[in-house]
Amino acid sequence: MDVLLRGGLVCDPGTGLSRTTDLLVSAGKVAAVGDQLTAPPDAVVLDVSGLVVGPGFIDLHSHVDSIAGQRLQAMDGVCATLELEAGAPRVADAYAAAAQQGRPLHYGYAASWAGARFVAHTGTETQDTLAVLGEPEWQRSSTAAERTTWLGRLEKELGAGGLGVGILLGYAPRTDPAEFLDVARLASRLDVPTFTHVRELIEADPTTPVDGSTEITIAAGETGAAMHHCHVNSTSRRHIDRVLSTLDQSRSAGSRVTVEAYPYGAGSTAIGAFFLSPERLPAWGMVPSDLVLVETGERIADEARLRAVREADPGAPCIVHYLDERAEADRALLRGALEFADSIVASDAMFVTWQDGTRESTEWPLPPGGRTHPRTAGTFTKSLRLMVREHGLWSWLEAFRRCSYLPARVLDQVCADIRGKGHLAVGADADIVVIDPETVTDRATFADSTRPAQGVCHLLVDGTFVVRDGALQADAFPGRPLRGN
Repeated sequence: MDVLLRGGLVCDPGTGLSRTTDLLVSAGKVAAVGDQLTAPPDAVVLDVSGLVVGPGFIDLHSHVDSIAGQRLQAMDGVCATLELEAGAPRVADAYAAAAQQGRPLHYGYAASWAGARFVAHTGTETQDTLAVLGEPEWQRSSTAAERTTWLGRLEKELGAGGLGVGILLGYAPRTDPAEFLDVARLASRLDVPTFTHVRELIEADPTTPVDGSTEITIAAGETGAAMHHCHVNSTSRRHIDRVLSTLDQSRSAGSRVTVEAYPYGAGSTAIGAFFLSPERLPAWGMVPSDLVLVETGERIADEARLRAVREADPGAPCIVHYLDERAEADRALLRGALEFADSIVASDAMFVTWQDGTRESTEWPLPPGGRTHPRTAGTFTKSLRLMVREHGLWSWLEAFRRCSYLPARVLDQVCADIRGKGHLAVGADADIVVIDPETVTDRATFADSTRPAQGVCHLLVDGTFVVRDGALQADAFPGRPLRGN
């Protein structure tokens, strides 16, 4: 349908436009931007005066891969959820499954470094990268034959439409650094980006083969690859200033290094992750009780219980409290990661889990009892609340640059379809969010983690309403695949 948004503050980070005007959507594209536009016959005309209109958010780091999870992210202003850190073990299968089920938002996948290594080391396929994070066999350094096998697998998955290579190096932090350089060379040769969960920092583990964040800068500098540093806030913790300085020096020297952050002092991962072993926790000033199992809400009582749950179900999702958001010093660290020059907002959103083990629901509102990390439902609205409204560190135009424009540009060289996203020029894709600047905020908590955000008045995906007048449209499935070239 044609949609005329009349009288909103239109922010286009592609051109720098930020003024009150009209915006017309036709045939899934931005048709016009200007004053007193004439509505075509049968167009939906919405008075959005007092509201902010911008390109819908693009999440480079989302593990939801479900209708339920995407709906929570839609209420957070997101138009595209991309699984680029863990990636998909079989890219073609992931795209096919999402297309068959239907998606309210756009979707895409990177090739999975962990999945490729798992196959090369064990001879066994996996359909879920996150499910094997605690398995030790794929975490060791590869033999020459194994390395050749998984590099070939990655190249094949990129040929199947992968949006780059997702590298869970933090889950195999003792691997030979030469293997990481091999992936960077592959990415450089094929001109695709990498998305890395870095290995341990030298401050936390003096025995690490190489400092995790420095390793990205080395690889980017030596190979010329475009390398994205995932969730710099959670891997750097209280060493964030040093890490950001390292990344800034690399970028100043010409390396193609990008970085993302989210505004929470707690992460989420599998309980069997290397860095959550009882002997590793003290390096980050953590104890077992800082870990909470997502499915049951159990807070790990002691070291014995931690060992037991890691042994019984290493893939069980958990919440990891690494900063104290009640303390201003720790809140300042989170703001610093978001304020860093060209830092991108990305959620690391986790799938919703119910007590019967299911991860999907087509009901809306979601059935009670679902659990996830609150960042799934509130990363972008919380970032807006903190950085625009409460602290004035971003203008609205800058907010859309961080949440929409910059993440799209990370993928420009690998995905032709992304080039129409993240901006509002005439001809751009009509992926548009309309926000109430006075009320926009996150509402999800660790106790009520699936509570939708508020303040997203309208969300259009390819010109179709997924959120209208603040209500999710449960019959809307306009999401399309974003594939590698």
